[in-house]
Amino acid sequence: MYIYNVTTNIEKAVHKEWVEWMKETHIPNILATGKFLNAKMTQVMVEEEMGGVTYSVQYTTVDKQTLEKYLEEDSTHLFQQEQKKFPNKFVSFSTELKVVSEH
Repeated sequence: MYIYNVTTNIEKAVHKEWVEWMKETHIPNILATGKFLNAKMTQVMVEEEMGGVTYSVQYTTVDKQTLEKYLEEDSTHLFQQEQKKFPNKFVSFSTELKVVSEH
């Protein structure tokens, strides 16, 4: 199993709107690609020096090949939708994680 983790810091002024958009539109669109089994959205509980509110969304997939296929076929278009909806209101980075064990 692999997890594609996207961490985003969103400006406080639009963070409630962004959270709703993520839950109602963006995450469902990513899951609709058929490349992920599920998604978990969490709030990062730290005060950022730069301000804003930070969230992490973890998308679980079966293997690295499926993740790579998502990155090649879908990620650019879906990220551009976020940039268009919330221009200059967020910064994000992604991390690829390999599940070693679950307990």
